[in-house]
Amino acid sequence: MRQRSESEADAALVVAFLNTPDVETGADELASDSAWIRWAAEHDLPAPGPGAEARAARDALRAAAADEGTGPDISVTVAAGVVEGRPRTVARDAVGAIVLAAVRLAEAGDWVRVKLCAAETCRWAFLDESRNRSRSWCSMEVCGNRAKARAFRARSKSD
Repeated sequence: MRQRSESEADAALVVAFLNTPDVETGADELASDSAWIRWAAEHDLPAPGPGAEARAARDALRAAAADEGTGPDISVTVAAGVVEGRPRTVARDAVGAIVLAAVRLAEAGDWVRVKLCAAETCRWAFLDESRNRSRSWCSMEVCGNRAKARAFRARSKSD
């Protein structure tokens, strides 16, 4: 079994974090501090801080992924050191680990691949692995098909 690269692991963590709210149902995996603690533990993250901090970081990262530029500003504390024989920055808590993963994606030029589904009823985060980075929907089979069917019906009505 192939082991995931650090970049793949970073992308998987960030996308999972961005997908903690469900726009369609209104459910939120981080609705309470205990839910946040559980989520962080399930993802092998260091000590989670307050749930409100996690939700603010998620909102800021979702706004950045949507390229809205209107999300809240956040900052986290990281430390620099030598870990496993290599100089690295390391996070002190779970929110820091997630933001640091997003920063590594940005530094590698891969942040532009983290997107939110264009469907307003979905807004699911996904990693755009298309060659030209033009994917708009989380799933062509579901959200993309719905959008194309609506566009077709609209064109058919105007004819």
